[in-house]
Amino acid sequence: MANFKGHALPGSFFLIVGLWWSVKYPLKYFQQKQKNSRLQHYQQRLEIIEAAIRTLFSVIGILAEQFVPDGPHFHLYNENHWITLMNWQHSTMYLFFAVSGIVDMLTYLVTHVPLGLDRLLLAVAVFTEGFLFYYHVHNRPPLDQHIHLLLVFVLFGGGVSIFLEVIFRDNIVLELFRTSLVILQGTWFWQIGFVLFPPFGTPEWDQADETNIMFITMCFCWHYLAALCIMATNYSLVYCLLIRMKRRGEGEIIGIQKLKSDHTYQTALLSGSDEE
Repeated sequence: MANFKGHALPGSFFLIVGLWWSVKYPLKYFQQKQKNSRLQHYQQRLEIIEAAIRTLFSVIGILAEQFVPDGPHFHLYNENHWITLMNWQHSTMYLFFAVSGIVDMLTYLVTHVPLGLDRLLLAVAVFTEGFLFYYHVHNRPPLDQHIHLLLVFVLFGGGVSIFLEVIFRDNIVLELFRTSLVILQGTWFWQIGFVLFPPFGTPEWDQADETNIMFITMCFCWHYLAALCIMATNYSLVYCLLIRMKRRGEGEIIGIQKLKSDHTYQTALLSGSDEE
């Protein structure tokens, strides 16, 4: 959709997923040393639920692109011309992410799915998105081209990082890097919407002004810094929460042991008094 909502919708999807990953991966990293089969079972169920939600997001995106009032309604060609190819490009992007989500679910539901296929399909989805956006803005104003080109850098960088996860699976550094790029992608979609389709009656940006291009490049760096701050904050909060829970658990264990020792001592005293 070539409007503000068309950029806010995918931006919200990517931002939700990125914020969730910024909590999930630190939690998984701090708990991976615990050989707890019950905990692993819950983690697998959570992975399936996450993959299902990501697939649902993709399906919602496809339907939104196809069935808006000026959408193609799943018609690609009519009367010697293509029908709203921009909506079809967005739908194709969502389609690949839907396939990635389905493969993620199958990875945990079907035992014979090769390990790493989920990461490979996610990398393919991100590369496809970058490929589509690279050819998305030809013959458009300079600012429009530049702001989308910055997004392409994020997508290709994220695609390479995810592909490395096929080989180095469960690497916390790669997972956090991927998460930061997903958060950046989410906030940048919102930024594109505000720049190209200003809501609330705000003034439009001059698409040919070079100073606007310079500012938006600097703004892109600020967005990534904000994403890193979000990552660091959530990482620290997860660590502090787990430490607090661990100390509380150890305190309860010590308290139980103390009660047991006191009970044993009292039993011994009573037994001694009976013998006398």
